[in-house]
Amino acid sequence: MEEKNLYYQSTRGDKKRILSAQAIIKGIADDGGLFVPETIPQSSKDLYKLKSTDYKESAFLIMKEFFTDFRQDELKDCINRAYDNKFDTEIIAPFSKKAGAYFLELYHGPTLAFKDMALSILPHLLKKATQKLNLNQEIVILTATSGDTGKAALQGFANLEGTKIIVFFPYKGVSKIQEKQMLTQEGENAYVIGIKGNFDDAQRGVKEIFEDPAFNKKIEEKNYIFSSANSINIGRLIPQIVYYFYAYLNMLGEGEIKSGEKINIAVPTGNFGDILAAYYAKEMGLPVNKLICASNENRVLADFFETGVYDKRRKLVMTISPSMDILVSSNLERLLWAISEREAQKVKELMNSLKEKGYYRIDSEMKKRLKDFYGGFASQEESRQCIKKIFSYYFSSPSVKISAIFALISSFSQTILCRIGFFSISLIPGGMGT
Repeated sequence: MEEKNLYYQSTRGDKKRILSAQAIIKGIADDGGLFVPETIPQSSKDLYKLKSTDYKESAFLIMKEFFTDFRQDELKDCINRAYDNKFDTEIIAPFSKKAGAYFLELYHGPTLAFKDMALSILPHLLKKATQKLNLNQEIVILTATSGDTGKAALQGFANLEGTKIIVFFPYKGVSKIQEKQMLTQEGENAYVIGIKGNFDDAQRGVKEIFEDPAFNKKIEEKNYIFSSANSINIGRLIPQIVYYFYAYLNMLGEGEIKSGEKINIAVPTGNFGDILAAYYAKEMGLPVNKLICASNENRVLADFFETGVYDKRRKLVMTISPSMDILVSSNLERLLWAISEREAQKVKELMNSLKEKGYYRIDSEMKKRLKDFYGGFASQEESRQCIKKIFSYYFSSPSVKISAIFALISSFSQTILCRIGFFSISLIPGGMGT
């Protein structure tokens, strides 16, 4: 029945309401905005009754609240196909405690990147959505990557019937391992293209393709339709909510916290998708105190949370964490929609200002609503030194992605640090108080 369905709309004012299957297929709204759920559902009470290691059941109880047009058997089939023996542990996303810190391990998938957590299920959601909508066109997945997404997306969609995937990456803008991972991907439907420029150039190019109605019409005439595997796709974003609840349930099950006790979540981020999923988890009712947004030397997000000004007018720094070398964080638009109290016109004006002037400033009321977030950054040298310190506490290679410095632990108790992949160094922001 209609009243039981959750609908999605654009962040920029397109009043057309669509269900999740269509939002997953489209990837991006016709007006260039991102799809957002009209309301954030509250987490099921059944979730807190689960065994701490039941990742699939956790995934089902959360995703069914967002993908209401999927039948339960359809959703369970997608989940079972996604989280199988391609992960090296049945736990899927284990957490561990080292030296007083809690680490959420999101690197146990086939490409060793946290993107596996969502990109293992997105192909199945997309395939099921095409069946539900009776689409006969072949789906062409266009994806921009700063490193991790590329291989994970290629792995997920490789040889998936009815799809092709094209990944664009900044030539000399990803690590050597990431580049080799992508270029050696097998699959008759998989294509990889290195571009001159950085990730923002690649991401902008993909968005321009989506927003070109004449080009899309020509593509449709050839029986193709575009979609995306980036976190601009709601089908990629929603599955990321799961592991935050899952981590909390694990901490609860092992007696590390009491029911209802608030935790902090520290996430290294470039495109703002992973930490936005944590924000959605908080909005669903997960007991969260602070969301700690860790940035590298490009620090555009750290500056935004400090000043309320998002300013991309700076030179992109090529760092030892290439997956975070981003100046335009696409998913921040979804947060703007939330903190503007869903004023799509205001979001549209802010995004136009970013496009035309290179920056925007949020008003004082919006800035007050950022109280759940704490932003910080670290230099490359600080990152190296922290990894060196952590090595004796928690096995790390020089390319491990970590999300906070031990200096944080003294300020933020009960903090989960997202240790999200092996192939880019994240950072450990220091010198931050409460």
